[in-house]
Amino acid sequence: MAKNIIVFGAGLVGSVIACDLAKHHNVTSVDINKESLGQLASMGISTKVVDLAKSGEVKKAVSPFDLVIGAVPGFMGYAMVKEVIEAKKDIVDISFFPEDPFQLHELAKKNGVTVVTDCGVAPGMGNIILGYHNKKMKVEKYECLVGGLPVVREWPYEYKAVFSPIDVIEEYIRPARYVENGHLITKEALSDAELIEFDRVGTLESWNSDGLRTLAKTMQIPNMIEKTLRYPGCIEYLKVLRESGFFSYDEIDVNGSKIRPVDVTAKLLFPKWKLKPGEEDFTVMRIRIEGEEDGVPKNLEYYLLDKYDRENQIISMARTTGYTCTAVANLVLEGNFNRKGINPPEYVGEQEDNFKFVISYLEERRVVYEVKTY
Repeated sequence: MAKNIIVFGAGLVGSVIACDLAKHHNVTSVDINKESLGQLASMGISTKVVDLAKSGEVKKAVSPFDLVIGAVPGFMGYAMVKEVIEAKKDIVDISFFPEDPFQLHELAKKNGVTVVTDCGVAPGMGNIILGYHNKKMKVEKYECLVGGLPVVREWPYEYKAVFSPIDVIEEYIRPARYVENGHLITKEALSDAELIEFDRVGTLESWNSDGLRTLAKTMQIPNMIEKTLRYPGCIEYLKVLRESGFFSYDEIDVNGSKIRPVDVTAKLLFPKWKLKPGEEDFTVMRIRIEGEEDGVPKNLEYYLLDKYDRENQIISMARTTGYTCTAVANLVLEGNFNRKGINPPEYVGEQEDNFKFVISYLEERRVVYEVKTY
């Protein structure tokens, strides 16, 4: 039975989510950007121009809907999710906001709503995979290496962004947390760089980023780390920009005007980072899980190499992020995942039927995780 769904955010990922869900449900897409909405409207999807940053607009918008999808920039995410909970609506969110989602747990439980946060590719699918195996085996080590990159490397950045530029910059400045020998370690972003060879890709550069997020709290695993992947040489110029203050949120005075350097940087860089029509990208992710199952050592590797969908002109990062979100959205809509409160994706993966559903859902859309033991 078709349900009524509202999608907040009509960017590159939000629009893919809306189109995928619209195959079987009634979808309304909401954004402040009329141009983004216009493209969806031309595909027959209902659209509405709303400034979600305005107080009360979120609650007003969600009232007629069965489920909310959050695909807004991270700096808007926490407040948006809180308003959705207050409106007593279920939500699956990919905004990756910096605040601790568990601060909203009691409110969500009290209002009887299901909230799935961080439901993208990483965080997201990596959490689902770990949640599944953590129920079946004693995990000693979890490592996730992930990156979304343009196929064509263009000097100087060799990178293209599909998310809000501020959210991308956050990866370069937010302290990175990982777990080592049972202790939570915090290091600066871009630290511990290493070159790693990937099948059908070549050599990429990995560095510490704050991708573990909820796993650091929900999983009692002694060694866990997530690292971001870019083309080799990327870290050096990012560190120069960061150390020079271009990513700073602290206002400076420029000819009598107060300006945040990060806002200027985002304005300058995003046009250079934006994928042009027809430009192709790929997503690479390697997850390794080590431990014991039934007293026998077991090492698993999940490997994803997903490419731009030429037939439908959908970028890979939108596919891998968006379809994970829509898979879980369908689980919530069908009542197959209805745990009340805040639920990071690892909770979804703990249920074997749900894990298998997500894997199958992605495979139907040609997002395939290759699994092997090593």
